[in-house]
Amino acid sequence: MKRNLLLVICLFVLAQAAWAFDPFTVRDIRVEGIQRIEAGTVFSYLPVKVGETMTDEKASQAIRALFGTGFFRDVRLEVDRNVLVVVVEERPAIASIDFVGMKEFDKEQVKKGLRDVGFQEGRTFDRAQLDQAEKEVKRQYLTRGMYGVVVTTTVTPLDRNRVGINFGIDEGEVAKIRSINIVGNRSYAERDLLALFVLRTPGWFTWYTKNDQYSRQKLQGDLENLRSYFMNRGYLDFNIDSTQVSITPDKRDIYITVNISEGEKYTISGVKIGGDPIVPEEELRKLIALRPGDPFSREKLSETSKNIVDRLGNDGYAFANASAVPDVDRDKRSVAFTFMVDAGRRVYVRRINIGGNTRTRDEVIRREMRQLEGGFYDASKLQLSKQRIDRTGYFAEVEVETPPVTGTTDQVDVAVRVKEKPTGAIMMGIGFSSADKLILQAGVSQSNIFGSGNTLSAQVNSGSYSRVLSMSFTQPYYTVDGVSRGFDIYNRKVDANVLALGHYTTNALGAGIRYGVPMSETDTIGMGLSAENTKLGLFPDSPLRLLNFENLYGNDYSFIIGTAGWTRDTRDSVIWTTRGNLQRLSAEVTMPVGSLRYYKTAYEHQWFYPISQTFTLMLRGDVGVGDGLSGKPLPFFKNYYAGGVSSVRGYNTSSLGPRDPTDNSTQGGNRRLVGNAELLFPMPGSGSDRSVRLGAFVDGGQVFAPGEKIALSDLRFAGGLSLAWNSPVGPLKFSIAKPLNEKSGDNIQRLQFTLGQVF
Repeated sequence: MKRNLLLVICLFVLAQAAWAFDPFTVRDIRVEGIQRIEAGTVFSYLPVKVGETMTDEKASQAIRALFGTGFFRDVRLEVDRNVLVVVVEERPAIASIDFVGMKEFDKEQVKKGLRDVGFQEGRTFDRAQLDQAEKEVKRQYLTRGMYGVVVTTTVTPLDRNRVGINFGIDEGEVAKIRSINIVGNRSYAERDLLALFVLRTPGWFTWYTKNDQYSRQKLQGDLENLRSYFMNRGYLDFNIDSTQVSITPDKRDIYITVNISEGEKYTISGVKIGGDPIVPEEELRKLIALRPGDPFSREKLSETSKNIVDRLGNDGYAFANASAVPDVDRDKRSVAFTFMVDAGRRVYVRRINIGGNTRTRDEVIRREMRQLEGGFYDASKLQLSKQRIDRTGYFAEVEVETPPVTGTTDQVDVAVRVKEKPTGAIMMGIGFSSADKLILQAGVSQSNIFGSGNTLSAQVNSGSYSRVLSMSFTQPYYTVDGVSRGFDIYNRKVDANVLALGHYTTNALGAGIRYGVPMSETDTIGMGLSAENTKLGLFPDSPLRLLNFENLYGNDYSFIIGTAGWTRDTRDSVIWTTRGNLQRLSAEVTMPVGSLRYYKTAYEHQWFYPISQTFTLMLRGDVGVGDGLSGKPLPFFKNYYAGGVSSVRGYNTSSLGPRDPTDNSTQGGNRRLVGNAELLFPMPGSGSDRSVRLGAFVDGGQVFAPGEKIALSDLRFAGGLSLAWNSPVGPLKFSIAKPLNEKSGDNIQRLQFTLGQVF
């Protein structure tokens, strides 16, 4: 009783002290105690102005408003001769944030995470926010499996009402997964199921991939992979009953147990199409991936729904839906599906909005769009538009979305968002390649000059094998119909002795013009005309075949070259290709006015096929045929060559083919046959980074001299691993290969690489 009475008395006294004034007219307002906060900020929160009447109610409102800002530790209102005095005590500001003992993370990256919870330098210090910041730091460590981390915060007062925040961190040891167990599996061995998991116990490469460190996100992905594995093999009732994750008291070892119920295996008894499909049912049936008698597959079920929706989307039904309704017969262990198709209303595209382009003009993106404003929505045209924008090579990412227009049921907008990548460079540096050894590079290039989509480049490259000075300009849209035009001028000096092609040099100076005419969305016809002058340099020890060529045709050649070609490109992306084809057919022939007469033709075909979401199979074939005209031979410096990073890896650059018996130099030939098979996959642990790609390959090829019979037994083969990296200093290609059928005299080079763009 006494305690309650004392509390009431104290509250009464405090209230009287706070509002111990009668209402009065405010003659002036004065703010005391501020150091960093502007007086105007305080005035803006006061419910009374000069000349108005101040009351206890308004005083209470002022106190609550000023405390609510979070800027002040204490607020008092006083009256001095009708002057309202606002006395405040500011909270200190955060002057600095530092981390001691942090090795696992970049400090700036952690500071960025703290900003997301409202804790950063310059903000008002709040003890509650400091607790949140400490939890955020611990959370980031937990995502790396470092459960033993200890975070200690220290607040140091500084001058001018500021504080310094120090996070002392004892990172402890990383907890590793010691065991993953699957309980309840009957149809498949545990080791086969664990092979589906990204998470694993420590192994040879887990020091790099970190997959032996527990991650809830990775575990959820692994469980979904496990679920898909069973449900794609007929186990309709498969279920993950429970998942236990335990850690030892010393927080170093983690044990994971997954309990599953397989259920029974079901087969497909029938597939029907219902609802209002709009398009003929026969056409939709061709899109069904499920077949009666096959095991149930959730993947094929989803694929069928997507195929139907995409087909309706091609006719403008952007919001179509195809729901699979199951009819399960548990006695016969079979299931039938009826795809209920709801096309919805036909949709128009109201507006196409471009975003993310800060340098590139809108027209450069819009001219690649095949979906038009005001037209019916067409999913296939949107996909084609995305691919065409991607193929320009100006963007690192391309995203296309179709948000509905508010207030309508038959309109959408198309939002195209791009992420630009650097398309220009001033380059002065050093590159390396296994063929050219040291390469000195200098030049300037811009493949999207002034954001116009045009390309201008001037390059100087100096290596032990070749020296190149070139300049080129290309307009991909010389006409509004997409006809391209380009100009080239170059000077190329080659010392063939470096690659054991014979002791000779060539110095070629040329210039040309070229055009490209689009015949369809994927096909382009090219043509061009160029003039070239080549000077041949021979030496007393040059092979006899070269000396004889000089005696017959001299050492200074001028000729005009006509070129023609056809390209078909159906690749889904040039940034990260997973499916599609690239075909090139080219021909060049010298005009009758030149001192040399010859022709060369080549055909290249690349085929990409996605084996899974991770692995892509690439097959490539390259065939070249050439010969002389008007009784003249194909010049030896125009011969075909094979071997090296871009053809048959594992063999030295241009080392395959016939040899000169006098000096064992590679002669080249007038026919080339090269094939490559490569399994492409991302670098383990790289996540969504698309700058690095690995491959396992088998290459084969050979060059044949005029009159020599083409025999597959003469082909050379090699197998190995490759790496392609778009590094900050330039594209890098690296391969390590082992020849599979090398013969005596072959020039082997197991490790090959190119760093920096070689022109």
